[in-house]
Amino acid sequence: QVQLMESGGGSVQAGGSLRLSCAPSRYIPYIHSMAWFREAPGRVREGIAVLTTGCGGPDETIYADFVKGRFTASRHSRKTAVVLVMNDLQPAAPASYYCALALGARMYSNTWYREGLYTYWGTGNQVTVSS
Repeated sequence: QVQLMESGGGSVQAGGSLRLSCAPSRYIPYIHSMAWFREAPGRVREGIAVLTTGCGGPDETIYADFVKGRFTASRHSRKTAVVLVMNDLQPAAPASYYCALALGARMYSNTWYREGLYTYWGTGNQVTVSS
C-alpha cells in the first residue's frame, strides 16, 4: 500500500501561480508513473500531466495540451515529492487536483490520461482561480 500525501493549492487570481506537492508514503520502485488530474463539479476528471519511468525508456513527462507551456511537473528523485507548478492560471470553477500513482507501469501519450490505470490516489486539493 502507498499513501499519497498532497499539499498546496488554494486561491489565486487569473494569471497567478500555485504549487502542488504529492509525497508517497514509501519508496517507489523504478517502473512507475505519477500523474496529476483535476476534477471540477459536473465535469469528468481529466489528466494534467504524468511523470513516467522504466521499461527501458528514458524518464518522460507528458502534458495535456491545455497546460503545455504553463504547468511544470517535476521531482528530484523517487524518494521525494512530485511537484506541480501551475503558472498563468485561467479563471475557472473551483476544481480538486489529485495526484495518482501506477506502480509497475509506464505510460504513453495515448494512455496516460486514463484514470483507471492508476491504483493509488491522493485525497485532492482545491484550486480556485478568480477573474
